Amino acid sequence: MAIKVLIVDDEKLIVKGIRFSLEQDGMEVDCAYDGQEAVDKAREGDFDIILLDVMLPVLTGFEALQQIREFSSVPVMMLTAKGEDMDKILGL
Repeated sequence: MAIKVLIVDDEKLIVKGIRFSLEQDGMEVDCAYDGQEAVDKAREGDFDIILLDVMLPVLTGFEALQQIREFSSVPVMMLTAKGEDMDKILGL
């Protein structure tokens, strides 16, 4: 049974690269391109992990994560170019 991953990023080139790498390792990959789509797919799917960008349209990654946590405890890895301590604290 393949690991199911949800990649969430509004940069389609980044999604394409990550998706390619994960599929080469035999993982099953689905993608979302904004925060609301991420929440909807997380609710519908049975993912083993979510890779979630922080800076997204519609809902930020932080807002999407907050909503996902209302119904799921799936592990989430935050993807971000931000490095400030407050950003890290918010992600936790």
